[in-house]
Amino acid sequence: MRLRMLVPVIAVGAASVVCAAVPATASTPAVHLARIQYDAPGKDTTHNVNGEDVKITNSGHSSVSLKGWTLRDPKNHVFTFPSHTLRPGASVWVHTGKGRDSGATLYWGMGWHVWNNTGDTASLRDSHGKSVDSCTYHGSGVGYTNC
Repeated sequence: MRLRMLVPVIAVGAASVVCAAVPATASTPAVHLARIQYDAPGKDTTHNVNGEDVKITNSGHSSVSLKGWTLRDPKNHVFTFPSHTLRPGASVWVHTGKGRDSGATLYWGMGWHVWNNTGDTASLRDSHGKSVDSCTYHGSGVGYTNC
Protein backbone atom coordinates (compact mmCIF):
# COMPACT_ATOMS: atom_id res chain seq x y z
CA MET A 1 0.00 0.00 0.00
CA ARG A 2 1.43 3.38 -0.98
CA LEU A 3 0.65 6.27 1.32
CA ARG A 4 0.04 9.71 -0.02
CA MET A 5 0.98 12.86 1.76
CA LEU A 6 -0.76 16.18 1.13
CA VAL A 7 1.71 19.02 0.68
CA PRO A 8 0.47 22.59 0.63
CA VAL A 9 1.66 24.57 -2.38
CA ILE A 10 1.34 28.35 -2.29
CA ALA A 11 1.33 30.16 -5.61
CA VAL A 12 3.17 33.47 -5.55
CA GLY A 13 0.79 36.36 -6.06
CA ALA A 14 -2.27 34.22 -5.45
CA ALA A 15 -4.42 34.32 -2.38
CA SER A 16 -5.27 30.63 -2.38
CA VAL A 17 -3.49 27.51 -1.12
CA VAL A 18 -3.50 24.39 -3.31
CA CYS A 19 -2.95 20.89 -1.90
CA ALA A 20 -1.16 18.44 -4.17
CA ALA A 21 -0.83 14.71 -3.61
CA VAL A 22 2.79 13.58 -3.47
CA PRO A 23 3.58 9.86 -3.34
CA ALA A 24 5.50 8.76 -0.27
CA THR A 25 8.56 6.61 -0.74
CA ALA A 26 8.73 3.21 0.91
CA SER A 27 11.68 2.97 3.25
CA THR A 28 13.61 -0.30 3.37
CA PRO A 29 15.90 -0.63 6.38
CA ALA A 30 19.61 -1.13 5.62
CA VAL A 31 19.50 -4.62 7.17
CA HIS A 32 16.36 -6.38 6.04
CA LEU A 33 14.68 -9.70 5.37
CA ALA A 34 15.28 -10.49 1.70
CA ARG A 35 13.86 -13.99 1.19
CA ILE A 36 12.24 -16.85 3.10
CA GLN A 37 12.44 -20.45 1.90
CA TYR A 38 9.47 -21.63 3.96
CA ASP A 39 8.81 -25.00 2.30
CA ALA A 40 11.82 -27.28 2.32
CA PRO A 41 12.11 -29.53 -0.74
CA GLY A 42 10.33 -32.86 -0.25
CA LYS A 43 8.06 -33.94 2.57
CA ASP A 44 8.70 -32.14 5.85
CA THR A 45 10.73 -34.46 8.08
CA THR A 46 13.58 -34.07 10.53
CA HIS A 47 15.94 -34.81 7.63
CA ASN A 48 15.18 -31.71 5.54
CA VAL A 49 14.90 -29.01 8.22
CA ASN A 50 17.86 -27.12 6.72
CA GLY A 51 15.86 -26.77 3.50
CA GLU A 52 14.17 -23.87 5.28
CA ASP A 53 16.17 -20.67 5.51
CA VAL A 54 15.87 -16.92 5.76
CA LYS A 55 18.14 -14.58 3.81
CA ILE A 56 19.03 -11.33 5.55
CA THR A 57 20.78 -8.63 3.52
CA ASN A 58 22.62 -5.42 4.35
CA SER A 59 21.79 -2.91 1.61
CA GLY A 60 23.40 -0.07 3.54
CA HIS A 61 26.82 1.51 3.28
CA SER A 62 28.17 0.43 6.68
CA SER A 63 28.89 -2.90 8.36
CA VAL A 64 26.36 -3.91 11.01
CA SER A 65 26.99 -6.14 14.01
CA LEU A 66 24.09 -8.60 14.31
CA LYS A 67 25.19 -9.87 17.74
CA GLY A 68 22.10 -10.13 19.93
CA TRP A 69 19.65 -9.46 17.08
CA THR A 70 16.73 -11.88 16.80
CA LEU A 71 14.74 -13.56 14.06
CA ARG A 72 11.35 -14.90 15.16
CA ASP A 73 7.93 -16.12 14.14
CA PRO A 74 4.60 -15.32 15.85
CA LYS A 75 4.75 -18.56 17.89
CA ASN A 76 7.88 -17.19 19.60
CA HIS A 77 10.43 -19.47 17.97
CA VAL A 78 13.45 -17.18 18.43
CA PHE A 79 16.90 -17.32 16.84
CA THR A 80 19.44 -15.04 18.53
CA PHE A 81 22.36 -14.04 16.35
CA PRO A 82 25.82 -14.89 17.62
CA SER A 83 28.71 -12.49 17.03
CA HIS A 84 28.32 -11.82 13.29
CA THR A 85 29.11 -8.74 11.24
CA LEU A 86 27.19 -8.14 8.03
CA ARG A 87 29.21 -6.07 5.57
CA PRO A 88 27.57 -3.66 3.10
CA GLY A 89 26.01 -5.56 0.22
CA ALA A 90 26.44 -8.91 1.98
CA SER A 91 23.81 -11.45 3.01
CA VAL A 92 23.59 -14.17 5.63
CA TRP A 93 21.35 -17.25 5.47
CA VAL A 94 19.83 -18.58 8.69
CA HIS A 95 18.96 -22.27 8.25
CA THR A 96 16.32 -23.67 10.59
CA GLY A 97 18.16 -26.88 11.45
CA LYS A 98 21.53 -27.82 12.88
CA GLY A 99 24.96 -27.34 11.39
CA ARG A 100 28.25 -25.52 11.75
CA ASP A 101 28.10 -21.73 11.35
CA SER A 102 30.32 -20.28 8.65
CA GLY A 103 30.78 -16.87 7.01
CA ALA A 104 27.42 -16.49 5.28
CA THR A 105 25.54 -19.40 6.85
CA LEU A 106 24.14 -19.63 10.36
CA TYR A 107 22.10 -22.44 11.93
CA TRP A 108 19.13 -22.00 14.26
CA GLY A 109 19.57 -25.46 15.81
CA MET A 110 15.93 -26.53 15.60
CA GLY A 111 14.96 -30.17 15.18
CA TRP A 112 11.77 -29.38 13.28
CA HIS A 113 10.48 -26.82 10.77
CA VAL A 114 9.64 -23.30 11.97
CA TRP A 115 8.09 -21.61 8.92
CA ASN A 116 4.52 -22.64 8.11
CA ASN A 117 3.98 -23.66 4.49
CA THR A 118 0.54 -22.03 4.41
CA GLY A 119 1.69 -18.61 5.66
CA ASP A 120 3.66 -16.98 8.43
CA THR A 121 5.47 -13.80 9.49
CA ALA A 122 9.19 -13.46 10.09
CA SER A 123 10.31 -10.59 12.30
CA LEU A 124 13.82 -9.17 12.65
CA ARG A 125 14.71 -7.18 15.78
CA ASP A 126 17.91 -5.45 16.78
CA SER A 127 19.84 -6.16 19.99
CA HIS A 128 17.60 -3.71 21.90
CA GLY A 129 14.43 -5.52 20.82
CA LYS A 130 13.42 -2.79 18.35
CA SER A 131 11.63 -4.04 15.24
CA VAL A 132 13.85 -3.64 12.18
CA ASP A 133 11.86 -5.49 9.52
CA SER A 134 9.14 -8.09 9.03
CA CYS A 135 7.93 -10.20 6.14
CA THR A 136 4.53 -11.87 5.90
CA TYR A 137 3.76 -14.46 3.27
CA HIS A 138 0.86 -16.68 2.31
CA GLY A 139 1.87 -20.08 0.96
CA SER A 140 1.96 -19.74 -2.81
CA GLY A 141 3.05 -23.21 -3.80
CA VAL A 142 6.54 -22.13 -4.91
CA GLY A 143 7.99 -22.69 -1.43
CA TYR A 144 9.65 -19.31 -0.99
CA THR A 145 8.90 -15.61 -0.93
CA ASN A 146 11.00 -12.57 -1.66
CA CYS A 147 10.47 -9.96 0.99
